[in-house]
Amino acid sequence: MDMHIENIQNDLKNDDIQAYLLTQFTNVEYISNYKPTSFAFCVIKENPIIYASSMDMEIAKNNSIIEVREYESFETMNEELKKEGIKRLAIEPSLPYGTYEKLRDDFEIASKTYVDKQRMIKTPREIENIAKATEIAQKSFMQLDILNNKNTEKEIAFDLVRFMIENGAEKESFDTIVTSGANSSLPHAIPQGKKLGQPILIDWGAKYNGYCSDNTRTMVYDEFQHEIWDIVAEAHDKAIKAIKPGFKCSEIDMISRDVISEYGYGDNFIHSTGHSLGLDIHETPGFSPRDDTVIEEGMVITVEPGIYLEGKFGVRLEDTVSISKKANVIGDLPLNIV
Repeated sequence: MDMHIENIQNDLKNDDIQAYLLTQFTNVEYISNYKPTSFAFCVIKENPIIYASSMDMEIAKNNSIIEVREYESFETMNEELKKEGIKRLAIEPSLPYGTYEKLRDDFEIASKTYVDKQRMIKTPREIENIAKATEIAQKSFMQLDILNNKNTEKEIAFDLVRFMIENGAEKESFDTIVTSGANSSLPHAIPQGKKLGQPILIDWGAKYNGYCSDNTRTMVYDEFQHEIWDIVAEAHDKAIKAIKPGFKCSEIDMISRDVISEYGYGDNFIHSTGHSLGLDIHETPGFSPRDDTVIEEGMVITVEPGIYLEGKFGVRLEDTVSISKKANVIGDLPLNIV
């Protein structure tokens, strides 16, 4: 039996819950090695089972380490689970309300994040996949020759995705951000059909074997932009140096935030310092003021402080670190791209 399944079965026992229903695609993939293409109900219990759609039966049977049964109806699934004596059923917090309605009459429902807890600590193989995704993404970024690029933001974003795929990525790990000029003050700016202004901010990642990478670089030009860049770089470097097992995630966020606040830009750092990644681009825990998770070896988390000056420009610098006795930056792309 898979170690993660055993851990979840122990969590269920401790909470006096008989089964745990998963529908989120990456959670099902993480537990079973089968990635649904339409829908699937993965039930972790004494004898775990996946109810897959008829469309997915072939792929599920080929890849799943868990028994697979074809889904017929909610009534059938609920009856089978009730026959096994399942009364208390855990669900993911992300389960759609419409699905919850179809379960609540038959079971006592509890919302649990058992899989998220397992996914927080990466295996060496998972870290290898993230490192390979990062290598592909960084190599592709260097191919852009961004400083001599005469294309529009949209075209550059398209080129970057194409390079990543040519270099071995499955796809981009999120919508590539290429933004410049005043729009760079929007943390999730959408590439426009205009030539590059100054500064240039690019936030991108590749997916390899299902695992994501995530980096941001900002290229600055005038003295004021350089000044802001230096502050963000200091916040980025100090946070990374401080990361060690035993610290709370919120303490790392504070180190990064304090640097930016000392220079008078605290109100312009408008998001958390970082987030875990893996099969999803945003996982838990994160370096945020509200996250008191204790850092452990095997976590993989981004560090991405930023300063955003509304109507003027923004600077963000992001690397992903894997944590052992300290934080190890994944990849070898310099912060300063000149």
